[in-house]
Order: sequence, then C-alpha cells, then structure tokens
Amino acid sequence: MNFKNFYKSLFFLILFFSAPSVFAQTTVVTGTVTDAGNKQPLPYVVVSFTGTTTGVATDNNGKYRLATSQPYKQIKISFLGYKDAFLAVEPGKEQVINVKLFPASKQLNEVVIKSGKKPKYRNKDNPAVELIRKVIENKEKNRPEAYDYVQYREYDKMMFGFINVSAQFSDRKFFRKYKFIIDNRDSTILPGKSILPVYLDEKLSQNYYRKNPEKTREVVIGQRGVNFGPAVDNEGVKQYFKHLYNKVDIYDNDIFLITSQFLSPISNNSPNYYKFFITDTITDAKNQKLVELSFTPRNSNDVLFEGMIYITLDGNYAVQKAVLKINKHININFIRSMEVDLDFEQNPDNRYHLSRSNTIAEFGATKKEGKSGLLGMRTITYKDYLVNHPLGDTAYVKQSEESTDESKNKSAEFWERNRLDTLSTAEAKVYKNVDSLRNMPSYKRTVDIATLLLAGYKGFGKFEIGPANTFYSFNPVEGFRLRLGGRTTPELSKRYYFETYAAYGFKDKRWKYFLSATYSLNKKSIYKFPQNYIRASYQRDTKIPGANLQFVQEDNFLLSFKRGVNDKYLYNDFYRLDYVHELESHLSFGAGFKNWKQEPAGSLYFNNIVNGQPNSIHDLTTTELTASVRWSPHEEFYQGKIYRIPIPNKYPTLELDFAAGIKNFFGGEYNYRRLDFRIDKRLYLSQLGYSDLNISAGRIFGQVPFPLLTIHQANQTYAYDLNSYNLMNFLEFASDKYASFRIDHHFSGFFFNKIPLLKKLKWREVASAKVLYGGLSDNNNPTLHPSLYQLPVDANGLPITYVLGKTPYVEGSVGIENIFKFIRIDFVKRFNYLDHPNVPSWGFRTRVKFDF
Repeated sequence: MNFKNFYKSLFFLILFFSAPSVFAQTTVVTGTVTDAGNKQPLPYVVVSFTGTTTGVATDNNGKYRLATSQPYKQIKISFLGYKDAFLAVEPGKEQVINVKLFPASKQLNEVVIKSGKKPKYRNKDNPAVELIRKVIENKEKNRPEAYDYVQYREYDKMMFGFINVSAQFSDRKFFRKYKFIIDNRDSTILPGKSILPVYLDEKLSQNYYRKNPEKTREVVIGQRGVNFGPAVDNEGVKQYFKHLYNKVDIYDNDIFLITSQFLSPISNNSPNYYKFFITDTITDAKNQKLVELSFTPRNSNDVLFEGMIYITLDGNYAVQKAVLKINKHININFIRSMEVDLDFEQNPDNRYHLSRSNTIAEFGATKKEGKSGLLGMRTITYKDYLVNHPLGDTAYVKQSEESTDESKNKSAEFWERNRLDTLSTAEAKVYKNVDSLRNMPSYKRTVDIATLLLAGYKGFGKFEIGPANTFYSFNPVEGFRLRLGGRTTPELSKRYYFETYAAYGFKDKRWKYFLSATYSLNKKSIYKFPQNYIRASYQRDTKIPGANLQFVQEDNFLLSFKRGVNDKYLYNDFYRLDYVHELESHLSFGAGFKNWKQEPAGSLYFNNIVNGQPNSIHDLTTTELTASVRWSPHEEFYQGKIYRIPIPNKYPTLELDFAAGIKNFFGGEYNYRRLDFRIDKRLYLSQLGYSDLNISAGRIFGQVPFPLLTIHQANQTYAYDLNSYNLMNFLEFASDKYASFRIDHHFSGFFFNKIPLLKKLKWREVASAKVLYGGLSDNNNPTLHPSLYQLPVDANGLPITYVLGKTPYVEGSVGIENIFKFIRIDFVKRFNYLDHPNVPSWGFRTRVKFDF
C-alpha cells in the first residue's frame, strides 16, 4: 500500500469537508448613526442583524462596530423616537455603513414656554413610554420560560424581627429574663434601623424546568426554621409569611405582595397607570450601556409601585436591575414602607436571568417613620444557572423516594458550606435563642393565654378545654345554654385524638353531647397536611335547618342574635364513621357512614297524610354511605386549633360529594341518592381588584320528605355571611335540584382612590351578587304525594317553606370595607319573592375582617 498517496488523499478529504469553516469569512460592519435633520451623532442606538439577538449600541459619538461569522445579509437600526432602518450588508466582507435616522413623528415648528405651569405629562411622543413599550414587546423572550431547558440552585431566606427596640427595654424587671433575646439587635441588616430578629427560615433547593412537555420540579436539599412549640403551626406561619412575601417576577403583568396585587411597571397596560421618565444612562461593570427609567403612579393611592428599572440597549430590552417601592399614600394597611430589589446576571448567550431578589417591608400601627414595629425580609439567591442543557425525563418528575424529613435534619456544617448567602451575627443566633425561649415557663404561660384569647382553648398538657366562645349561648328552644368541652393534644399522642363536650339547655331541660375518637394513619397529627385518618363520632344536639354551620360550632355566642322568628329547630342524633385521605398533590378523598335521627323542635313539626287523615311523625331516621373528592391545586393554609384558614391564590378548588340513603339499614327509612358539586375560585383583575367566585349545583334522586331536601342556606343574623343568602329566612326554600352562582368583588379602592375625602379615609368598595335556581320534581311534591311530609306552615296557616319557580332567587349588595381598617358594612337588597311573609327586602349587614 502506498502510504504517501493514502495520507495525501486523507489530507484532501479533510480539507474538502472543512472548507466551509476554513474559508468562512467574518462579516464586519462599522459606521456612524446620525440624525437626518441636524446631522448630530446619536448615542445608544441599537444596531443588530435582522431577526437575531446579535447587536450593539452606538457609543457617545454615534459609532458602532458589528461582527459575525454567520452569513447575515441585513442589519436593523432602531432608536426611540426614530423610524427603524433596514440596510443590506455583504456577507464575509468588512464594510462601512453610515446611517441617517429620520424622526418617527413630525417636529414641532414652534415651542411656546409659559411660566408658572408644570408641563402636562403625556404618553404620546414620550421617549420613556416608547422605551417601556419596547421592553413590553420583548418580555416573552427575556423570561426563563423562553428556553427549552433551565436548571439552577436556589437559596431562600425569610427573616422577621422587631424594629427600633430600645436598649433599655431589657433592663425592665419583667423583661430581664428575656435579655438574651432583646439584646440580639443588629443595625447592619438595614442601615439606620435597629433590627431584633425573632424568626428565621431557610431553604436550599435544586430546580429544573422543561418547556415541552412543560414540567417544573423542585428538589429540596435542605430546610431549616425556628420552632415556637406545639401551640403554633410553624409550617402554617412559614406558608403565610411566604404568601405575604411572594416571589417577584417583574415580567408578570401582576405582582402579588402583602395580600395585594400590584401592577408591574412592565405590564402590558402599565403606561395607562404609570408615568415614566428617562433619568440617566449608565455603563455597568461589563461596559454594557443601560437606560435608567424612573416611574411613579398616576394616582398615589392605587396599588402600584414607584422606583427605577434599568434597561439594556443590546436589542433585547431586558431588565438588568429593578428597584420597586411603595409611597406612603398607598391604600394598604399597616405598611410603612416596602422595597423590592431585583438583580440580574448575564447568561453565556447574553440574555439575563434573575440572580437575587430581596423584598423588605416594614409594618406598624401607624405609618410614621422611626416608631417601633415589625420588619420582614425575604432574600432569594440564584446560582449555577444553566440553560438549554437537557436531562433525562426523570430529572423533571418528582421521585417517590424524595423525603422532606431528610432535608430538615441537615447539620450546621452543611449550611455553612452550602448557604448561597450569609447570615448576620444576629440572624445566626435566632435558632438558639428561640430554642431557649420555647423551654421557658414564662413563655409557655404567655402562649397559653394567647391561645385561649385567640383560639379559644386553655391547655392542660395532654388535654385542653374549649372553645371559649361556646361556653354560653341562648336560643328560643333551649333558652339559656351552657356548654363545656375539650380535646386531647399531641402531648398525649400524635396518632389518636379524643374530643368531647356536654351542653345543657335550661328551657328544654335537655342534655346535648358530643364524643369523637380519631386515629391518624400516617403517623402525623390530624391537623397537619396531608391528613390521613379515620374518625368515629356521636353527637346529640340542636340545629337550625338551612343553617350550615361548623360541625360542633352551632352554639357560638355571637350567633345567638338573630332577626325575625327563628324557633324552628331540630334535635339531631348523629352516628358517624369518616375516613379522610389527602395526597401531596392536594387531591383528597373521603368516605363515610352516617346514621341520622331528626326530631322536630320548637314550632317545627313533621306531618303527613295517611288514609286521608293528618298524621304526626315523631322523628325521621336515615342511613347514608358517603363519598367525596376534592382538588385544590397549590393550596396553602394556616392550620388553627379548629379550622384551616386557606391562603388565597389564583387556583380553583373543586369538590364533589355523593351520598346514598339506604332503606332498612340501621333503621334508614328512605332510599335516595344525592350529588353535590361546587367550584370556588379567586379571580384577580389587576387594578380592578379581585373577585371570589362560587358555582354550585346539586340533585337528589329518589323520593324523600322535605327534611332531606336541599334546604338552602339562609342567614338571619346581622353579620354578612359570604356563603349564605343574607335576606332569606331559615327554611324558606327547599329543592331537590339546584344551581347557584355567587360573586363577591373587592375593588380595592379603584374608584374611592379618585375621590378626595374617601381617598384620605382609604375606604374600599365592595359589591356582591347571589343567584339561586332551584325546583322540586313531581316525585317529591307533597301536594301530589300526601304521604310525604307536608311543607311547614305558621300558626296562621301561611306557608313557611316554598319551592323556587322558574324565576331564580336573587340578592345583591354594595358596601364599604376597610372602615377603621377592619369593618365592612353592606347594604343588601333582595330582588324577588317579596310576597313571602316576614321577609325583608333590604337591610344592612356587618362583617369584621382584618386585611392589609
């Protein structure tokens, strides 16, 4: 073999295939950009290859140099206030192209300056507004979701503390024992303020994103937080704090913070709500030119930011830095100041990603600076940002073996090595200080008293008594009523719980009582998410038909005060067996058995017609098998002593309930099937506020007496109830099929902020509407079937309970909320079925709600 010829052939073969790259020429374009009118050079003009992100900005003399190894054939020259220019280039050559730009709008022939008047702000022909519109046009390509794949490490730190606590405070006799906490102040966290940290939470995670099919996965590597003891839902506190300090994405149209929805300065319609000004041009550390764009709300009371954003002039119009603040006139309660600082870093492809987000808010009873108060800070740091680096499918799907418990047991050395930010000296001491505080007898007594006042329970170690607001109440049937109850605590066991109460009515001279036993199947408290338990219970008590209150909370003292006649009650005996299973995905299932005996009380009665003669029925017994499914994606809540308090979000909650009545099973008297469905959703409408929506529907299959029909939820108290019909009487309407719609809209001061007096009071508008369709099939009509229970009538023979016709029941309200920061007053109007006896056509109702 001729090796010489072989190597020669190999050389020419390699040369042939590599020729395109060997002989590829670099295209270099240089030149100067000037104003076509005055011939002056234009700085910061963007010159780029058309259809690409490869571009540069002209310097102070209007000069540019653009180079590429790609065969691009055209350049684009764009500048605010000027028409875009497109010019041809020759690939692979060095060339000089000087450009003259023409103004996009006509020049003014004459400028008239009048003293004493401030120029009126206008969007038209405003270069700052034109720049923000460029940012808006390029938003989607500057978001992380523009990439096919993204991965990064995230460190999330949340801190809360007291502001300006006096150094002499710890010298007072009562507080000397807490000196080790009070003296742990820091003036470096926020210059000019003394901060006493009392809460700290940290989380380190690895995050993965894939666009198609879209998947997001967070792998928690470590998490650590203070623990205030079993009396506090520490996980719920963390969720609530993070709800207040939500993650800020400036590329979103709306930014949710402190329970309010702020319009982003780069929202699609931000020029309608903000004033923009070009206040400076700067050069960053990488010699990139940026425009400093300042902005302020058109109306200082609206829920808007003020501050500055820094925009790149490389053709991407990306946000490189942002400072978002609020002014003191904003219609948000208890917030003295708030600032969000966003810093962005450059990717290898010259795009920008968020590298650090820092949100600080100061809370106080008044908005005066320098007073004591609270401060919260959430700092999120992003590192190891990697784009368009695909991984296997398993990287984007949560694995079953992932354990959050393991991440909570990381050592102090782990955090020292892996923390992406630093802790101040005072922050570093918080964990040890809170651990010491939690074991102090005086702290336990204080928490005990607070639990009694706020949650209604008084603890005695393994058992607690309450709730306190049910100790005393009254009603027309029982008269004066006393009740005492309690339940076991996790100190006895986390697996099983007992709850009980006993009550006595001095008018009807009857005892009422409740007893339940619950066993947790997942070794967690039944009050912790995700729940997985089985419960057996028995209850004998009174109930108002159509008043759908909490299972053991019917005798709340405040509910004793009602309008009109409300002496139609039931004595109920419930035997129940319930199973509840929640999944991490917030999909939950339930199943149960219920034996229910109803006995009329007060002026209520059960009558039917037998062989043409009136017949009185002492009681009604039914046996039901139940099933339910509920889905509430991304649900967060604070777990109280009795209830879960949901933290609102934009996701819907869907619930489907099924019950089957079985005749001759444990004394059941009727066969029937009942199906109920509801969907709840909060709808955010940016500056127009938000709406709480509810759609419900139900149907009963089979023949049942009226106590088993859907008795629509009425309210005869003077409080405004979101879920009830506030001008409907108890027992007024019954149906075996229904559909309803409810909307409660909060305008958040959208209109009042523009009225001088109301603007100062910071009142907010609210409106609601409730519509109920219903009906009764012939199968359940007691007029057609006399053996069914007759619908109740009063002493004069006038009907009390009605059937909805083709016309729906409608009521609506308009109101004012945020009176004294926590009172809501509604004027409620009932629009139809006004010929029913003793029904109000209008009324005022009050609701107490603490909100920001």
